[in-house]
Amino acid sequence: MPDDVYTHGHHESVLRSQRWRTAENSAGYLLPKLRQGMAVLDIGCGPGTITVDLARVVAPGPVAGIDRSAEVIEGAAATDGLPDNVTFAVGDVYTLSAGDGSFDVVHAHQVLQHLSEPVAALREMRRVCRPGGIAAVRDADYDALTWWPEDERLSAWLRTYRSVAKDNGAEPDAGRRLKRWARDAGFSKILATASVWCFSEEHDRSWWGGLWADRVLSPDFARQAVAGGHATSKELTEMADAFRLWADQPDGWFAVLHGEVVATP
Repeated sequence: MPDDVYTHGHHESVLRSQRWRTAENSAGYLLPKLRQGMAVLDIGCGPGTITVDLARVVAPGPVAGIDRSAEVIEGAAATDGLPDNVTFAVGDVYTLSAGDGSFDVVHAHQVLQHLSEPVAALREMRRVCRPGGIAAVRDADYDALTWWPEDERLSAWLRTYRSVAKDNGAEPDAGRRLKRWARDAGFSKILATASVWCFSEEHDRSWWGGLWADRVLSPDFARQAVAGGHATSKELTEMADAFRLWADQPDGWFAVLHGEVVATP
């Protein structure tokens, strides 16, 4: 089993980003395909906000959220007001504990981009997917990120992030590769789409810019960037300053492109 490195780490700023995610803003491509009573596996569920939304849609069908981090799973399981049909457990996408054909829907959001063997992960997702069921994956494509106003320090941040991720054996530009990976994993029918997050309104800019200013300087990422020779501490501080400056610009605009795939075994 590959010992993959999670480039972002589990700093508070990373979890802050993940808690913002909902089925509506992060799995809209999947929602029309869900029905009451479906059994769903949510891989790499993080704090579980998307997982809980999916559970409410398919109730009373069972929904299981798994993540490699025991600490993150503990936090998700302790969330107030969890639906009765949702459970959380530590798990790894390369070695899922479920039997063959256990789920109607196998979902992974922002997971494959962090894996050194994404096709192997998709094969395992296909294994636990029932005949006629679906695997649904969505990943950002970092090389397609774009923003305004331009700032060379933000361009340096993007180059640094992509370089760190690739050093970890990951693929930061996963979004454009999902269809190919699903084909290589043996899925028979694949629908590939795309969607974006866009941050432009004042409160959105403040949240997104502040979030990434903190993430750039978070201990895990900063250590990887400096130790790997991708950036100096001074350069990372300048990148964080650039995110805060961008957030203050009234014409600030930032778009994150995502690739999406719904695949049938």
